[in-house]
Amino acid sequence: MEKLGKSLKIRGMESILFTPIRIAGAEIPNRFVRSATHEFMAGEDDGAPSERHVELFARLAEGEVGLIITGHAYVQPIGKASPRQTGIYDDRLVEPLSRIPAAVHGFASKIFVQIAHAGRQTKEKLAGGIPVAPSAVFEPVVKVMPRELTGEEIRALIRDFAAAGRRAKDAGFDGVQIHAAHGYLLSAFLSPYTNRRTDEWGGSAENRVRAVVEIVRAVKTIVGKDFPVIAKWNSADYLPGGLEVEDSLEMAGRAVEAGLDGIEVSGGSSESGRGSMWQGLRAESEEGYFVEAAAKFKNALPVPIIGLGGNRTLAAMERIVASGRADMVSLSRPFIREPYLVRDFRTGRIAKSACISCNKCFNPRGITCGDLKNKKNGAEGIPL
Repeated sequence: MEKLGKSLKIRGMESILFTPIRIAGAEIPNRFVRSATHEFMAGEDDGAPSERHVELFARLAEGEVGLIITGHAYVQPIGKASPRQTGIYDDRLVEPLSRIPAAVHGFASKIFVQIAHAGRQTKEKLAGGIPVAPSAVFEPVVKVMPRELTGEEIRALIRDFAAAGRRAKDAGFDGVQIHAAHGYLLSAFLSPYTNRRTDEWGGSAENRVRAVVEIVRAVKTIVGKDFPVIAKWNSADYLPGGLEVEDSLEMAGRAVEAGLDGIEVSGGSSESGRGSMWQGLRAESEEGYFVEAAAKFKNALPVPIIGLGGNRTLAAMERIVASGRADMVSLSRPFIREPYLVRDFRTGRIAKSACISCNKCFNPRGITCGDLKNKKNGAEGIPL
């Protein structure tokens, strides 16, 4: 182990993974991203973040994660997707939200808040009304028939995303990520499977991406050109008649032209049965299962591209970035188990995350590693 540690220390000093990168006006100290992960830690009534949020993100920053992206924060009450989800729909949430970046900025890390709307992937009880969508297409997992949004409601949605971006900046976050993936509302606009409109918001790729384009423009107008606005983007839905990579890439290009500063390339939805967090470990050669799609985005677009999908091994992540298939790599589940993972990579303590991708970490009482009782692999995860 001593010999391995020494070689990794040298690699940590030389590897592209430990070099900085700029996203708009923010300099990120390294290429590691904590992908947005719902924490289940907010106030149930109003979505206000808790002290547990502050501790979680401070620990990730102490662990040297270059860019931390919060779990999805809903921009409208009817866009709430899950219990104990963070809200960013009202100005009164700015003060409690501000405690998160204040804690992170004690370290070198940057932190973005993910702004989102559940669309049809929620329940009436959570949303406080009939869930909304681009079109009235039944959602079989949640078992919801959503209501189709009117044109004026779409305009209000754009304004509310813009207001959420302003609140993020007022709270001291370093940027925002617009959630346009995984079947949520903006992802549903992009997909021909869920967007069957015949007006200006549906039909062609140009029309289906219009809501996202208008949101990007509205947010950038409020926060300014140097404040990073990136997106989580579905490369494909994995549904018959759904979004495919070529279509997705064309729409992403339009969003970049509107001012989008970066893209984290993902895919899937609850309905497809093939979401973004595939269960079970894969061989090192199969890590980064969305990176093939990310490489197409990287080749075509002039903004930083983030590659994800079961990243676990330092050497594999280094190859992804060094080969030019993505500019950064993101992880979710490993940081639940090992918040100090990046620091351990840099110092040569370990070469691979101990996360086994069992998906037992998504606890409705607060994310925590469900495998921590098994200590034989030497994991040092911390329950949150």
